[in-house]
Amino acid sequence: MRKRGFFNSRLRPEEDNADAINLTPLIDMVFILLIFFLVTASFIRESSVTVRRPQAATALPQSGAELIVTITADEQIWLNDAVVDIRRLRARIEELKLTSSKRSAIILADQQTSTGLLVKTMDQLRLAGFADISVAASSAGEAL
Repeated sequence: MRKRGFFNSRLRPEEDNADAINLTPLIDMVFILLIFFLVTASFIRESSVTVRRPQAATALPQSGAELIVTITADEQIWLNDAVVDIRRLRARIEELKLTSSKRSAIILADQQTSTGLLVKTMDQLRLAGFADISVAASSAGEAL
C-alpha cells in the first residue's frame, strides 16, 4: 500500500480537478453587474463652455432637460459644443431630431449677455417646438 503524503496527493490529476475553483461564473456575474450599472447610470450633460450665470434668490434646481443652449459673454451661442449663428439655431435644433416628447430646454446665459439675444434664442427654441424653456441662474449662496 502506498502512503498518502502531501507530495503524493498533488501528483494525482483526478484529485486536483476536485479542488480547483471554477472562476467562470464569478467573471460572468461581474460582467453582468458592469453592464447593469452602465445601462442604469444617469449621465449628466453639462455645457463645455463656462459662463457666469446671474444670481437669483428664487433659483431652483432643474434637471432632465433635453437640450442645453449656452450664450457666452461675447454673445456666441453654443449648441452641442459648437458655435451656432442665431439665424441657424432653429435649423440646427431640428437637425438633431430629438425624440423626447417632453421638449424641454435650458439656456445658460452669461450675466453680460444682452436681453435681446436671450429673447431671440428663446423665440427660436419655441419655433423649434420647445414649450418648457428655463434660463439658468445661480442661487444666492452658490459660488460662480
